[in-house]
Amino acid sequence: MSTETTSTADPSPDPAPTPNPNSSSLIHPRREPFEHGLLPIPKLIFPDTTQILTQLKQKLAPHNRVNSSLLADSLQISADHARLILDTLASVLNSESDPLVKALPDEVDSAGADLRDLILFLYIQSYKKLLPRTHKDAAAVADVWPSTSAFDGYLSALSPLQLVRSNSRRFMPSQADEEAHQLSYLQKHMANILSLLAESVEGEGEGEGEESLVLSMEGFEHLGFLIQFGDKGSEVVTLSQAAPFFANSDPDMPAVPVPATQVLDWISQNIASALEHITERISAKENGPANSSDSDVAMADACTSSIKTSPSARGSCFIEGISKSSFVKQALDLKGCSSVKVLNCHDSILYILAPLRYATIYGCSDSTIVLGAVGKAVRIEHCERVHVITAAKRVCIANCRECVFFLGVNQRPLMVGDNHKLQVAPYNTFYSELEEHMADVGIDANINRWDETLALGVVDPHDSLSHSAGVSDVQAESAARLDPDQFTNFLIPNWFGGESPGSTKDNPFQLPEAYMASQQRNQKNLGEIKQLLREVPLEENQKRELSSALHLLFKDWLYASGNIRQLYCLQGD
Repeated sequence: MSTETTSTADPSPDPAPTPNPNSSSLIHPRREPFEHGLLPIPKLIFPDTTQILTQLKQKLAPHNRVNSSLLADSLQISADHARLILDTLASVLNSESDPLVKALPDEVDSAGADLRDLILFLYIQSYKKLLPRTHKDAAAVADVWPSTSAFDGYLSALSPLQLVRSNSRRFMPSQADEEAHQLSYLQKHMANILSLLAESVEGEGEGEGEESLVLSMEGFEHLGFLIQFGDKGSEVVTLSQAAPFFANSDPDMPAVPVPATQVLDWISQNIASALEHITERISAKENGPANSSDSDVAMADACTSSIKTSPSARGSCFIEGISKSSFVKQALDLKGCSSVKVLNCHDSILYILAPLRYATIYGCSDSTIVLGAVGKAVRIEHCERVHVITAAKRVCIANCRECVFFLGVNQRPLMVGDNHKLQVAPYNTFYSELEEHMADVGIDANINRWDETLALGVVDPHDSLSHSAGVSDVQAESAARLDPDQFTNFLIPNWFGGESPGSTKDNPFQLPEAYMASQQRNQKNLGEIKQLLREVPLEENQKRELSSALHLLFKDWLYASGNIRQLYCLQGD
């Protein structure tokens, strides 16, 4: 999209140039900080955000980069929470070359966070997420899903999945709704954000002695943490390329700082144009034909008609509404997708075997979901009775019930919200390209912190819900370790047949001793049963009867467990 993008970088003689009306060059919020960068730590929700962060900026100004001990001391928070802030910031930063992003786990403190990025990260902790709109007949939906939450009185009258299912897809916030909400937040707060990035200089002329705020090109580039240009999978343009006041700066000469008011005018106009464009899009969609919601489908159709995958702008792919089906996506199928969202899938098995940056699993139930290698962050929210298997840099689990997470994870799993009866276990599978995918996204198989869960608050201060006094101090329920006797390997079928394209032959994460011993016992028991069956003194017809009985029992189990569906679907693939 180079020709369209460079047109936004042309200088204009106007003091406050108008934004380029081309829709592919509209300004966008970076979704990652808002989706994966919000932490429910009460001490990060400031009564006067701008004033407190201005003081923090002044206090930390001598330190260009901030480590966890300095951060803990400045914000009066625990060392664990300070390290969590650095790890979370690293996972949502826009610059892959930043030392914090490139740092190995034991190098994070020596790398530290850039003070300006840290200030922006702390500022957006004031963001309130867009809530689903209320269903027209929530009472009818409530009859379907019994609620047992201890917090139902003040968090929700519905269980996590009820809350999701009480809103059909039409009533859930769309990507456009969320983008408009994020842009509106940035529009409202941009003057304060710019003041935190700007530097004071003495004014000239009539206001002699007065101070004014200016932004250097470097300071302006840090806004790239929150906003960007470029869409529909195109290459993202740096802000200084898109901004007329820095576009033609001599790379060998430092660019002249720009008044913050001029930057604010330009960004505000761009945001206004983008919001107008989104409003038109939403209006056109709402006035168009309504999407019918898929209900359960017959077995013959289960592998096709319930699948709704769709690529989106800026490298996002959606896997939505899969019910009573098996579903497979491999790296070639997801080429160009840096993030995947699995939404409202039920009673299914999903294999998403690709290297990804981000993944979200939302509103799913009674399913097994295998994610390949996720190099930045996985968020699992509002799920019930789901098994999730993933190799990831970091994992956040929110508002889930009766789920089991088989994790190969480099950072402590984060537990937030109203969770109940969750279990964690070590990673338990592999596929032929797993280690190549892990190397692609930077996951270290020698580090697995699957059982070092970190629980934050039950109440998410970023929600627009009101909560009873004192509830915000309640800690989220953590997860129990899965009993080693219940641990089994999960086998991913080889759809290629014959020679596999990758080199992974086994689980790359080392199992803890108790789980390894359990696995060896199971294998030994299976071997002994096989040997007994081979050695049992039976006539030929008795052997045939035994074989037939075993096949019949296995078939009954396939139907009773729902696994028969996998055979049909995978056969169809």
